[in-house]
Amino acid sequence: MAMANSLCYAGPFPVKTPSKQSPVQLPGACVVRRSLPYLKFTARPASSSRLLLASPSQSLRRNLPLPKVLPFRVGHGFDLHRLEPGYPLIIGGINIPHDRGCEAHSDGDVCVVWVDAILGALGLPDIGQIFPDTDPKWKGAASSVFMKEAVRLMNEAGYELGNLDSTLILQRPKLSPHKEAIRANLCELLGADPSVVNLKAKTHEKVDSLGENRSIAAHTVVLLVRK
Repeated sequence: MAMANSLCYAGPFPVKTPSKQSPVQLPGACVVRRSLPYLKFTARPASSSRLLLASPSQSLRRNLPLPKVLPFRVGHGFDLHRLEPGYPLIIGGINIPHDRGCEAHSDGDVCVVWVDAILGALGLPDIGQIFPDTDPKWKGAASSVFMKEAVRLMNEAGYELGNLDSTLILQRPKLSPHKEAIRANLCELLGADPSVVNLKAKTHEKVDSLGENRSIAAHTVVLLVRK
């Protein structure tokens, strides 16, 4: 079966006639290639002087209305902090007893990754652009400040949390005794039911900086649904 595509020229296009008459000047023409070397010419009204490539998929998209509001949105966030002696280890707004903590511009709470996930789902800039570490007013700021702003933006856009799944990666300390406190605090900040917030903790099997207790990381995926 012969394949067909077309090149459309919007400007005047000369077409030679078999007689001695002068060439016919068409206002525009489409060249339809069905099988080499066969060419078919069809007239087309002039619209611009640009060369246009006809694409069925592009034409289809032009004819379909774009959705004004998405019924749901998905976002992902990732963060990693270096662990150093002399700093508190704050996770999800909870101070976790440990011999070292996160070195960061704010309070170093790795759960700000939840903020990035929400911002990503909304199609907004990341946390570093909205709360730059070059701005002294965010120095030592609690993660709750950023979380509340992300929730405000989410509500303003007309969405609410569908569900959230987060994985914390650190070698020490064990988070099992603190997971429920972390989750409860984050649910309060998010205004979410605990049934839609899941929190997991993994070691890194003593591999690289995470496994050597020199850093902490987190991944988070959120689903936002239209109110």
